[in-house]
Amino acid sequence: MADPYQVLGISQSATDDEVKNAYRQLARKYHPDNYVDNPLADLATEKMKEINEAYDEIQRRRRGGGQSQSYTGQQSYGQYAPPSQLDDIRQMIQNGRLPEAEELLEGIPQQRRDGEWNYLMGTIYYSKGWLDSALNYYTAACRLSPGNLEYRAAYQRLMQQRQYGAYTTSATTCDCCEICASIYCCSTCCSCMGSGC
Repeated sequence: MADPYQVLGISQSATDDEVKNAYRQLARKYHPDNYVDNPLADLATEKMKEINEAYDEIQRRRRGGGQSQSYTGQQSYGQYAPPSQLDDIRQMIQNGRLPEAEELLEGIPQQRRDGEWNYLMGTIYYSKGWLDSALNYYTAACRLSPGNLEYRAAYQRLMQQRQYGAYTTSATTCDCCEICASIYCCSTCCSCMGSGC
């Protein structure tokens, strides 16, 4: 295997964030979905495989696993989103970095969107207050990974909110009475001020 740092175009002294950023930029550039019906599709697939292998190898070394001589990289290549990337996205969500997390999730191709992907996307939408969308993603996560207790707990929590009336369809939901009351107040204030009250 080639030097993984050279593959990502970074030095061995690069920070973890620099490693992640280099990986993301290359993944966006060479992802096979960008080369559908393109004569360069096979080359892009090979390059993406090499990028995933390099990223996983760097992560393995930095976790103290040393250099693996028998590494094949099949885990990353099979998913295009290494487990470590989903862990990073989960951490972003916990830190409130929702737009960045959502952008990275959107970059994962449709056929690779598993239970974890749906759970993380549901959590982003739940945090935004878009509960209908969150419920759809949690439902998909439970369907794809029926034995995962974390996904099921999130789904059940949202269903309980719906059952006990704490459920709204979006963060900006308001009812007609509130709108009418606001218009009435504005109208009254304008009339009053205009007449010199």
